[in-house]
Amino acid sequence: MSDIIQQSIYIDYSEQQTLHLRYIAQDNATGPAIFFMHGAVENGKIFYTHSNKGLAPFLAKHGYRCYVADLCGRGESKPSIGPGASYGQTEAICHEIPAFLSKITEHAGEFPRFWVAHSWGGVLFNSVFARFPEYIKKVSACAYFGSKRSLYNRHPSKFLKGNLVWYWLAPKKAKKYGYLPARKLKWGSDDETVKSHFQSMQWAKVKPWIDSDDGFDYGHAIKRLALPPTLHIAGVKDKALAQPIDIKKFMQESGCGIQEFKLYGRSHGHHHDYGHIDMLTHPQAQRDQFQDVLAWFSRYG
Repeated sequence: MSDIIQQSIYIDYSEQQTLHLRYIAQDNATGPAIFFMHGAVENGKIFYTHSNKGLAPFLAKHGYRCYVADLCGRGESKPSIGPGASYGQTEAICHEIPAFLSKITEHAGEFPRFWVAHSWGGVLFNSVFARFPEYIKKVSACAYFGSKRSLYNRHPSKFLKGNLVWYWLAPKKAKKYGYLPARKLKWGSDDETVKSHFQSMQWAKVKPWIDSDDGFDYGHAIKRLALPPTLHIAGVKDKALAQPIDIKKFMQESGCGIQEFKLYGRSHGHHHDYGHIDMLTHPQAQRDQFQDVLAWFSRYG
């Protein structure tokens, strides 16, 4: 097996902004391309380390060509989010993700056949499918880790992290600083713009799936679409951000395609009780959910 290489690919997105993709693959790999999307207050590092730990290097070792995105201002996309940054999730859905797809297609010589998302990244991906249904037939399968849109669960930690922090305190901090300094506050690994926080906050509430910019009704658009076969992964210790009820509600509003739900923890025969972050970062994940993602892609590839 060849060594895993990593390479940064930059996209001239606008006069002011550059988008970053991390390419991870075996040297001279020719396998299918995979597109990775992080969630809110995150960046692409949720999927890899420079020492080749994580899901992207794991899949690269099995012959896939992995492309991990950093949305505008996150990770190694420049400039970083700061006061006055005005873009949000509408821009991510309508412009940034299509720009990533175009660059991946150019670099790989093919459209990415597999898509992987963590948390809010799954909502962005399904929103892209609703806006651009022509992408659906090009994608063989998806795997979403802890992806939900609205929070239905009533666990005490949900009221702390959701109601108190995300709905009440975060808007105050965003107003004070001109952006949400999630890294400084130790709420996440990256920051959010005022707009991206506001838009994700609205969708996280039990409200219609409608774009605040132009009124596009994602829920209506996606209702009768058969999205690519999607494996939904949950962790038994993910009590606040993506409990089974939250993920299953997201599955119900995500079209009529093939979807499968799996819960990961020792009581289900796995090697660790996984939470929202360590479902992707724990060393035992390669013996549990990473193997299932590999099998899922093999089944539908």
